[in-house]
Amino acid sequence: MRVLSLTAGAGGMYCGTCLRDNALAAELIRQGHDVLLVPVYTPTLTDEENVSYPRVFLGGISVYLQQHWSLFRHLPAVFDRLWDSPWLLRRVSSGSIPVAPKLLGELTVSTLRGEHGLLRREVRKLIDWLKTESAPDVVDLPYTLLIGLAKPIREALNRPVCCTLQGEDLFLEGLREPWRSEALALIRQNLGYVDAFIAVSEYYADFMSEYLSIPRSRIETVPLGINLEGHGWVDRPAGDTFRIGYFARIAPEKGLHVLADAVRRLDGAVRLEAAGFVPSEHKTYLAGIERALGDRFRYHGSPDRQGKIRFLQSVDVLSVPSVYNEPKGLFVLEALANGTPVIEPRAGAYPEILARTGGGVLFDNSDGLVEALRTLKAEPDLRLRLGEDGFAGVREHHSIARMAHRTLEVYEHVQHRDHKGAAGR
Repeated sequence: MRVLSLTAGAGGMYCGTCLRDNALAAELIRQGHDVLLVPVYTPTLTDEENVSYPRVFLGGISVYLQQHWSLFRHLPAVFDRLWDSPWLLRRVSSGSIPVAPKLLGELTVSTLRGEHGLLRREVRKLIDWLKTESAPDVVDLPYTLLIGLAKPIREALNRPVCCTLQGEDLFLEGLREPWRSEALALIRQNLGYVDAFIAVSEYYADFMSEYLSIPRSRIETVPLGINLEGHGWVDRPAGDTFRIGYFARIAPEKGLHVLADAVRRLDGAVRLEAAGFVPSEHKTYLAGIERALGDRFRYHGSPDRQGKIRFLQSVDVLSVPSVYNEPKGLFVLEALANGTPVIEPRAGAYPEILARTGGGVLFDNSDGLVEALRTLKAEPDLRLRLGEDGFAGVREHHSIARMAHRTLEVYEHVQHRDHKGAAGR
């Protein structure tokens, strides 16, 4: 099968969406399929081999300039090649272009308007290039924030379009009015140009069905999978210090402060070990946690793949107590892949992941988090049993091969349905 998959780069940040999209494309390629993974906004950053196309479309610099100054919508194409060069996008994406959703309302709406918005020149560049490539069997958009591309791509290529649902509501809810309402309206207006939606969890399929008014029958669930290469079991002899791990973006919505508050309530030798990307706007947030916990806290930076695996194998438990309903939980799968038990809120995708894999406990509130930490601190045998269950469960239910197989089932279904529809026309 030939697949055209778009993926949205997140600049210099490891992003769960980028990691998922790249891992899926790499696995499909390994299985012998022809996958063209095309980045938009910025080049993608992954902790595995990056299989994305070297050219970036809807480049972050171009769309920002064209959104705010009409002159840049009419400059010769030579300037586009400069703005869209991967080296320049990497250089400035560390903070020169605003990325907070509250600042990006107008840009989001323009993108959702597709060929009818201020960024029509960028959309046309993408469509013209796609016409020069071999036609795919199916097209996959990375999230509904790019659903404005569904209609022009479908009309240009005459191929079915899928759209993955993997956490965009957090961004949309951060938009200021009137941009939030307008963005939601535009997404709903374009739902009909998508042949199937792919949700990364049952929770998110149900949530997005209601949130965007998508008939539930049009949403397929493909549980997240990870590349297990390099992940493995390590024995964790009982030590003097109970090491509580946190591995996610350092941001209030991910709940590092919630975990820090719980650590303060624990007695004995305890240390909170944290790792993950720190956006510039949250550096003071991290500094506050460092001051509050003192030598009970250690920040390990944003490690590469090998560093991530070593980190997960070094902690006794992992907890990312998100204060919103997490749709994916990639870090949970990665922890379990190394035999590290997890403690997570009873919300979002966490309950279904742990129901399938074992490997952890759920809590309902801050007192429940403290109690779960105390229990696992006091019972190393329980940590061992949960680690063994999670280690086996993630390999049975959440491998990248399993995710690729289920994704292909969805692609083949929409392809077959599209062919039947074409034959009847």
